[in-house]
Amino acid sequence: MGIIRASRLIFEYIRRDEEDRVEEVNRAIDQVDVDIKKGDFVAVLGHNGSGKSTFAKHINGILLPTEGTVWISDMDTKEDKYIWDVRKTAGMVFQNPDNQIIGNIVEEDVGFGPENLGVPTEEIWRRVDESLEAVGMSAYRMKSPNKLSGGQKQRVAIAGVMAMKPQCIVLDEPTAMLDPNGRKEVVRTVRELNRKEGITVLLITHYMEEVVDADRVIVMDGGKIVMDGTPREIFSQVEQLKAYRLDVPQVTELAYELKKAGMPLPDGILTREELLEHLLPLLRETGGKASD
Repeated sequence: MGIIRASRLIFEYIRRDEEDRVEEVNRAIDQVDVDIKKGDFVAVLGHNGSGKSTFAKHINGILLPTEGTVWISDMDTKEDKYIWDVRKTAGMVFQNPDNQIIGNIVEEDVGFGPENLGVPTEEIWRRVDESLEAVGMSAYRMKSPNKLSGGQKQRVAIAGVMAMKPQCIVLDEPTAMLDPNGRKEVVRTVRELNRKEGITVLLITHYMEEVVDADRVIVMDGGKIVMDGTPREIFSQVEQLKAYRLDVPQVTELAYELKKAGMPLPDGILTREELLEHLLPLLRETGGKASD
């Protein structure tokens, strides 16, 4: 049994008129079943409107199912008695760190969450130290968040969630507003937390390169899970991903086009190193034949 489970999950956005009559019903999640193991790094992909962010908000109890059930560590998110424990178990990091950072200095911001949970002062400062160290922001603890770059702010937001000691961190497009360097900073930080701290990570993103090292990739379309597998299994299906209006990593696209042109390359190449490993023997072979 996983740390995050959903059974026949349905969620509908309902628009009502001034007299509270239903005007429109939009089904954003449609009969989703999923089971995510503790300690896994899972990426969720999908174009805008696919339901991935709506799904993410169910994990923290921000949204509750219209039908079906979501369990976080065997706690039903619909039960009021569990809501605070659910939110302690699964922390959320949103797209815009400015919406999540409220302290005047970095260490105050990171300590805000555990303080609200009633954690003793001495323990709060221990958690602040550990969390800032884990995300590589200890040197900035006395800085104003306003003086930080986008990537640094997002790492502070992650530290603030970490200080609450969640078992799982859900990141809803955390790099969407960042430049390439900021994106690398944040993704590297999240990977390290997953590997070293054993924290379960659910990363919602539309940047394909960010999911290459994930344990599992889930693809959503029209509120349903339409693909589910390892990065290699998913990115081996280039045409199917394009049918869902998604890209693939650039190196995967290049390998796919070379294979279509007749080069004997395997499906699902994920890195430049991997592509070169397969290409160099072929180039040496063709070079040797040409010199003959």
